[in-house]
Amino acid sequence: MAKKSMIARDVKRAALCDKYAEKRAELKERVKKGDMEAVFELNKLPKNSSAVRKKNRCQLDGRPRGYMREFGISRVKFRQLAGAGLIPGVKKSSW
Repeated sequence: MAKKSMIARDVKRAALCDKYAEKRAELKERVKKGDMEAVFELNKLPKNSSAVRKKNRCQLDGRPRGYMREFGISRVKFRQLAGAGLIPGVKKSSW
């Protein structure tokens, strides 16, 4: 289980990213066209509003490592839930 503060920090980053997504995209387009003012405006935006700073975390326990993108959970929780038969279409293989 991840610390509550780390989970809260990541939620805050995701909210900031969503809030500034349009403005950031527009400024990046202006930068590509050669507008130097846009570079300064882009630097004034909060650092946590960048999508790169978001971390994939398990939706159930907040674990940052071993994240399975297809299911949105960590490998540990995936194994527990799949073993219990709680994930549709997934079953334990044996050969």
